[in-house]
Amino acid sequence: MAIRAEHEIHRRRLSRNLGVGLTLGAFVVLVFLLTVVKITRGDPMQGFDHTPESAPGVAQPAAGQGSAAP
Repeated sequence: MAIRAEHEIHRRRLSRNLGVGLTLGAFVVLVFLLTVVKITRGDPMQGFDHTPESAPGVAQPAAGQGSAAP
């Protein structure tokens, strides 16, 4: 018959682990809810490839203006 006494450090570690786990779970739920709200709101999502031609609403320089291309 084994005697199994739980030490105080085990209780502290368990409570710390539960706290970290609950905090992580709350963060995951928050990110999920923000994602669902963003998708269901129907905001137009635009992706740019970092070229001026792909950015709508950005004024393009007229011919002969701006940087000189060789």
